[in-house]
Amino acid sequence: MQQIWTPWRMAYIRREKRPGCIFCEMLETTDDVAQLILHRSELTFLVLNKYPYNNGHLMAVPYRHVDTLEALTAEEATDMMAMVTLGIRALRKSANPEGFNLGVNIGKIAGAGVLDHIHTHVVPRWGGDSNFMSVLADVRLIPQDLNETYDELKAAVEEILRDA
Repeated sequence: MQQIWTPWRMAYIRREKRPGCIFCEMLETTDDVAQLILHRSELTFLVLNKYPYNNGHLMAVPYRHVDTLEALTAEEATDMMAMVTLGIRALRKSANPEGFNLGVNIGKIAGAGVLDHIHTHVVPRWGGDSNFMSVLADVRLIPQDLNETYDELKAAVEEILRDA
């Protein structure tokens, strides 16, 4: 058996599991850097995933705590898609991915990790980003520190918004 050393995951494993919503908790602070929030708009926010599937994995999240797309107002849905688009533009500028996976997991059976607060995933993809580790060991390798990824994406978001 092969072992892979991932000490940064221990904080997640040992963290206190408490009731509540991670997205709502993010909004209770103004420390966007600590929460990895890249941008706040009127109805939604764009955040870097702390436990990504791939480097640069983002989420667009409405402020309002609702569990399905159909519970969103038209304005919230539009704003969430604007955040998805902003995320894609920032990723293109900072990381030059070759493609993207976009997804909304609604319900536990669909793979939702946060069951009751809808959000859209933006996962950048590159040729060869699923290597033997993913296939044989069901492990993803993330090649860049989250803080470095955050800084690059935050600069790209600010540049895009400044030039708009």
